Order: sequence, then C-alpha cells, then structure tokens
Amino acid sequence: MKISIYNLGCKVNKYECDGMLKSLKDKGYEVTEDLVCADLYILNTCAVTNEAERKSRQCISRCLRLNPNAKIVVCGCASQHDPSQFADKKNVTYVIGTADKDKLIDNLESSGVLIRPIPTEYEDGFAPEVVRTRAYVKIQDGCDNYCSYCLIPYVRGRSRSRKIDSVVYECERLSAICKEIIITGIDISSYGKNIGSSLTELMGRLNNVNCRIRLGSLEVNVIDENLLSSLKSLKKFCPQFHLSLQSGEDGVLKKMNRHYTTAQYLEKVNLIRKYFPDAAITTDLICGFPTEDEESFCRTLKFMDEVGFAQVHVFGYSQRGGTAASRYKLLASDTVKSRVARAIKSAEMSKEKYLQKFIGKTLEVLSEDIENGYLRGYSQEYVKCYLDKGDGDRLYEAVVEKVIDGTAYCRVVAEL
Repeated sequence: MKISIYNLGCKVNKYECDGMLKSLKDKGYEVTEDLVCADLYILNTCAVTNEAERKSRQCISRCLRLNPNAKIVVCGCASQHDPSQFADKKNVTYVIGTADKDKLIDNLESSGVLIRPIPTEYEDGFAPEVVRTRAYVKIQDGCDNYCSYCLIPYVRGRSRSRKIDSVVYECERLSAICKEIIITGIDISSYGKNIGSSLTELMGRLNNVNCRIRLGSLEVNVIDENLLSSLKSLKKFCPQFHLSLQSGEDGVLKKMNRHYTTAQYLEKVNLIRKYFPDAAITTDLICGFPTEDEESFCRTLKFMDEVGFAQVHVFGYSQRGGTAASRYKLLASDTVKSRVARAIKSAEMSKEKYLQKFIGKTLEVLSEDIENGYLRGYSQEYVKCYLDKGDGDRLYEAVVEKVIDGTAYCRVVAEL
C-alpha cells in the first residue's frame, strides 16, 4: 500500500509528519511526502487562519482527483478546531486532532472521529528519519500567550516542554549526519518553564553539536544577555532571529495582548546586534487588525524601517471565532489588502537594504538544489544564495558579488 503524508501547516507539523513517515517506512509501507496518487492520505492540517483551514478542506478534493478510491485520514489543528468540517467529506475514514499523532500509524484502520483531550505533558513518541541537509527538532508544544487574535492555544493546549536530555540526544545524533538543525516548537521561548529548565540552559547543553543550529520563532521577551552568550558559545550557531512583532504600534500591540512595547522590542534587537552585528532580524506582521487605524499603520511602517528587518512575513488579519479579538468590528477588506501591499513593499525595501551590506563579504552557504540554473543555498543568516558552482548538500565559503531581487549571487571560494 502506498501512503502519502501531506503537511498543510507549520514546522512543528513538518516534524510530526517526518516522524510518521519514518514509522511507516519501518513498517514496510511505500510512503511519500508529496501529494501524488496513493492508496491512503494522511493530512496534517492547519488552523492559524481561515485560509489555512480552507486549504485543509480543499486538500481532500485534491486527493480524490488523484485517486477517487483512496482512504483519507485527517489530523492536526484544523480538525481539533472543528472535526465536523472533515468528518462528512467523501472517503474520509478517520479524524483525530492534535493529540496522539505519534500513535496514528498504529490506528490507520480505525474509523470515525476521535478528538482526545489535549495532553498536559509533552508527547515524545516521534523519531523522525535522519536527513543529510536540514533537520527539524521539536522541543516544545502548546502556548500560554493567548494573543487576542490567535486560535492556536485552544487547539494545541498549554505550553509543555520535552525533556532536555531527549532534545540533546536527538541533536547530537542528527549532527553526525545532517548539516543544519532547526529548533522548533509552537512557542520555543517558553521552553523549560514546566520542567524547571529554560531555552538558555538547553542551548548551553548543545555545545557538542557539530552542525549548524538555527532557532525557530522567538518571543522578544526571551532575549537577554544570558541567552545570547549561550548562543555565541555554540560552534555553528546561525544568527537569524525570527522575533515575532505583529504590529509596530503600541496601542495595537496592547489590544493584541502582546506583552511588550515597540521600545522594548527595539532594545532587544539592538542587544542581538551587540552580539551578532550582521544578524538577520526577521518577523511576522499582521495588517488590518480591527483596532488598527491609518495612523497606527503608518507608525508600523516607520518602525519596520527603524528596525531594518531582513525579511517580513506579511499577513492580512484573519478573524478566528472564539478568540478575544473576534468581538471587534472588522476593517473593510480593501483597506486590509491595501495595507498588506504597502507593508510588503516596505519589507522588500528593508530586505534589499539588509542584503546590500553583504556585497564583497564571505558567507557560509549550505547548498540544496538547482533553481533558475543556479545551485541554490542559504547562508547562516538565511540569505538566499545562488552559487556559481558546486553540488547539493555541501557547505561552501562564498563571496557575494551582487544582489538581485532578494537573492545574493555568490562566487564559491572553498568547500568547508
């Protein structure tokens, strides 16, 4: 039997899919991560926006076009939020939520809807396949922040951390094979709070990891001298800090239930640059939050320019029923679309300015595959690079010769 495991969500979902993929391979199944003709589909869904849930539902139709007789199993945040949107779909045989994904492989013949309570302890049942280029390591699940616009705490539960020895063991095992590890979770900034540890302690335990280490999304309040000193001591830390912003205006941040001001955010950015002068500061931005007026939005654009982001993921506000912000009156859709477009333009200018400073400098680039006739890879700062020669899955020292449309064109000078 051929099985397709398809991820519709975040890097945490990706890690979970990788774990299911290995379990299926170990049981002798033919398995793929691509959405191709298969006998059984496992869809790991997303609920971060209305659009994400819509795409999760649409994926069922895509599967049936590939094989009208296939069975479909649904799991993840969207099914945790509302299992009924999947249960009645054609050929959907089994629906679970965010709990017990590590046990799903042993229950593929089950049927019906089984939404179990979200666990209060970290589920450590996954053992993803070791890959050679880039691997994800999940250290935490759940979130305690309850931002007013966000559904995730309701579908992922409270923050719970993986035991530190388990994380260290997996990272050391992976580092013997892969070139880069990405530390991921729903809110990795809260790592350790329920087990008497911290992200700083974890980073300090990864000194024997010989491959590159990159952190996933961070909350600004976790940034301090101790954490940055710990990161600086790592052998191959990648200085990319994805600091969640969402708005650059204090009044909107308060209504979003974000626990910092723009002044505090900028202070932490400057602290990062004290330790890592060329660090990439990347972020997420929500445009069109219901309490955001034109003046607030203009302040956000000004703040974006002040920070000098390397990259900004821009989203239009998506109202999620059951969240605190769902009681607010929505802005006109044209207003939201206009602000998204303006923010994207500002983000592109900021990115170009950031990249220009690397011209003539040498970067360490992890090569991946061919794109537009070039060998594509990413630097430690997560700068997208086109290399003039080389092979995939290699580390190169390369000089940036020019920057065009957000990509650094590089000349390889040595293999590392």
